Amino acid sequence: MVKVLVAAPLHPKAVEKLRSAGFEVIVKEYPPEDELVELVRDVDAIIVRSKPKVTRRVIEAAEKLKVIGRAGVGIDNIDLEAAKEKGIEVLNTPGAPSRSVAELAIGLMLAVARKIAFADRKMREGVWAKKQCMGFELRGKTLGVIGMGRIGREVARIAYNGFGMKILYYDARGHMEDVEKEFNAEFKELDELLRESDIVTLHVPLLPSTRHLINEDRLKLMKRTAILINTARGGVVDTEALVKALSEGWIAGAGLDVYEEEPLPKDHPLTRLDNVVLTPHIGSTTNEAQERAGVQIAEKIIEFFKSRAG
Repeated sequence: MVKVLVAAPLHPKAVEKLRSAGFEVIVKEYPPEDELVELVRDVDAIIVRSKPKVTRRVIEAAEKLKVIGRAGVGIDNIDLEAAKEKGIEVLNTPGAPSRSVAELAIGLMLAVARKIAFADRKMREGVWAKKQCMGFELRGKTLGVIGMGRIGREVARIAYNGFGMKILYYDARGHMEDVEKEFNAEFKELDELLRESDIVTLHVPLLPSTRHLINEDRLKLMKRTAILINTARGGVVDTEALVKALSEGWIAGAGLDVYEEEPLPKDHPLTRLDNVVLTPHIGSTTNEAQERAGVQIAEKIIEFFKSRAG
């Protein structure tokens, strides 16, 4: 019997799907590394989310492990090199959270542009801060999308169709005719996009080539009225440079769902700035995305073992 360790919260429909396929399912959410090392010794598959980390130590302790499933997109918490060395397949569900993350990105744009979080804080303090809450509309503004994958496209779709925004994009793969046709979008080199956009939204994976892609020099290229949105990975932005940019007014504001250090320390400089909206990595935290991610990874793992048996 195939034995699956579910090491992170997984939608009940997904767990039921695995059991209905005849798999033995062990659920132990977010075990620490020492415990995970013990748990994986005799399992055939493990399912994680952005946590826990599946380190080389964990992989080397897993004597029977054949597949690692990530219910979600990013696989930077899995040691891919160690998995490859042992011939372990790594599967994920890149499409599952796209709409949820895209909607959060749009929500952050609105929250920063209309100073919603700031206004809410002031109301709770008993301060009627109407004059301090002058904002701007999204309609007609230029949105720069960095990374035109599934999420980037969904953000562009909402922004273009719902708000009438002008879409610029940069992607390492270059021009994309379908994107340009659907959103009347223009491809720009990165620095040019940063100079021209009213809002810049990041949708790239964290790779050596994208770490601190948005650094001090690039933040200085942006308009002083511009907003930066990051729902991708914290390491894509140089946090120290961003704090400086927000504090000194190089840009108008930022909306962040991801951070170089997670959880974000409670005394972090970002928490003291009024022109930034912070959320705790909740891009895919919707009932719909979690169900899709869970069910899709369950189906992929079932198919993996079925194809081997066949």
